Amino acid sequence: MLEILYQDEHLIAVNKPACMLVHRSWLDRHETVFVMQTLRDQIGQHVFTVHRLDKPTSGVLLFALSSDVARMLSQQFEQHQMIKVYHAVVRGYVLEDGTIDYALTEELDKIADKFSEGEKAPQPAVSHYRVLARREMPVAIGRYDTARYSLVELTPETGRKHQLRRHMSHLRHPIIGDTAHGDLKQNRGVAQHFECPGLMLHASHLRLTHPVTGEALSLTAPWDPRWQQLVERFDWKGCVSELERVEFPAQASQDS
Repeated sequence: MLEILYQDEHLIAVNKPACMLVHRSWLDRHETVFVMQTLRDQIGQHVFTVHRLDKPTSGVLLFALSSDVARMLSQQFEQHQMIKVYHAVVRGYVLEDGTIDYALTEELDKIADKFSEGEKAPQPAVSHYRVLARREMPVAIGRYDTARYSLVELTPETGRKHQLRRHMSHLRHPIIGDTAHGDLKQNRGVAQHFECPGLMLHASHLRLTHPVTGEALSLTAPWDPRWQQLVERFDWKGCVSELERVEFPAQASQDS
C-alpha cells in the first residue's frame, strides 16, 4: 500500500517507493508493479500522471484525479512554477553551497529513441545545492582507508533527464547508488558496509499552487527505512528533522 501524503477531490500525492516504476512501459515488460496502477486500485479511482520520478528515486509524486486538473498541473510543471526540493547522499566532502549552470545533452534510450535524429544541441540546465552535513567513515572503499560523504539539498530550476545525477557527477560528487553516472566502487561499498543499496536521491518537497482553489500547497515525503538507518549510522539525525519519522517506544508490558 502506498503512503498518501495529500488527497482531495482534485489531486493526490504519494510517497513513491524507490525501485518502483511510475507507470507501465513496453521497455520494462518484466515489471509487474507500478505506482499508477497500485494507487488506482488503492483508492478505487483512475489517476492521471502529471510528472515522473526515475525508478530508483523515492519521494513526492503527484497525480491528478481528472484530465482537466492534469492539464493544469502539467502547465505548472512546464512553466517551472513548482518548486521541487531533493535530498541526496554524495561521495566526498562538498565544501560549500553553490549553483551548477551546466548545459546537458539529451540522453537517448538505445531502444525507444533508436529512430531519433542526430544528437541535439546541449540544453540549458541549472541546479542549486546546499550542504547540510558531512561524514567520514572508517571503512576502506577504493584506495583510501576512510570514506567521506555529504548530505546535500538539491533544487533544480530546469527538468532535464537525470539532471541532478549528472550535475553532481559533473562536480565530482556523484550521488551514491547512481549506476549510470556514479562511482561503482562507492555504490558497492555503501551497500556492503552500511546495508544501504540503491540510489540515495529522494524527492523531499513539492511546492505548488492548487490548480482549482488557488491555495499554496507544500507536500513533504518522509524518508523510508533505508534512508532512516543511514542517517542514524552517519550521525545525521536532526539535519532534516521534517523528513525523519517519529519512532514511539514500545509500550512496556504489564507485570503478570
